[in-house]
Amino acid sequence: MSNLIRIDPEKPEISVIKKVARLVKRGGVIIYPTDTVYGLGADALNPEAVLRIFKIKGRSPDQPLPVAVSGLEMAERLAFVSDEARKLIAAFWPGALTLVMRKKPIVPPIVVGGGVSVGLRAPNHAVSLMIIHETGLPLVATSANKHGAPSPVESGEAFRRVGDEVDLILDCGRVGGQPSAIVDLTKTPPMIIRSGPVTREMIEKIVGRVELACS
Repeated sequence: MSNLIRIDPEKPEISVIKKVARLVKRGGVIIYPTDTVYGLGADALNPEAVLRIFKIKGRSPDQPLPVAVSGLEMAERLAFVSDEARKLIAAFWPGALTLVMRKKPIVPPIVVGGGVSVGLRAPNHAVSLMIIHETGLPLVATSANKHGAPSPVESGEAFRRVGDEVDLILDCGRVGGQPSAIVDLTKTPPMIIRSGPVTREMIEKIVGRVELACS
């Protein structure tokens, strides 16, 4: 059975954060809270750990995984950050906006399904940000469920779906509930791949016209 640890979402206990960080650095897989949903997390630069997440979710490895970062500085390690991206990062990070940008070689091909772009966001949640800061590593940030199933907003939901397959679960109660918006900045104009709490109108106020993937 996975190790479940309760953690204060407002003032996370540093001893717990350090324990989680050690596990992630060793290639472990965790369930952790974000501002949107509970996520499956692992060192995004460790291909073996990333492969575990694909297997846990039952997700095809040709489908890219989103990645959580601490902010602009870490994003610049992983991707080529355009002026448009900088404006959106300044306006909405940390928050529920994933930006798809051209990746740098440091990002393993398995993370991006063999593609050339990576989806990054900084979650607006103390627990996830503290884990990233403590490890110094980007985290895989896919929802803690089987592929195609509803995204969990409580740790109990995540446990029932994939809990037996991970190394540790962090429980801080209910989280936001709505997955992040996804904007593909490799397109001209930028394209909204998935709508979310950061709306089209909010994005267009920052970077001008964007399109919807379904339009």
